[in-house]
Amino acid sequence: TSYRMDAYAPTLLRLGELGMIGKGKRSPAVVEAMRETGAVYFGAIGGAGALLSQCVKSAQLICYEDLGAEAVRRLEAENLPLTVVIDSQGNNLYETGRAAYLEQRR
Repeated sequence: TSYRMDAYAPTLLRLGELGMIGKGKRSPAVVEAMRETGAVYFGAIGGAGALLSQCVKSAQLICYEDLGAEAVRRLEAENLPLTVVIDSQGNNLYETGRAAYLEQRR
């Protein structure tokens, strides 16, 4: 869903949301909005939703209720195992991690 939310993410970030959780790459516009707002993008392990859901203490629907499971929610979580994939400076693990891996394989 990350690519489908990219059109909306900069607006949400500029409204004060300082973090997002996902498992896919983000567009350059989203990364720039993260730099502007100091937001962070956390990566979750795909396929582990049932396990990760145990860490969620509360969820508040923010918008797009009609999207069901893909609606935007504000979560309160505890001990949620996430990785910072894109930090508030725009450093992107999807890019740097891949480059480091390829360099190591040389």
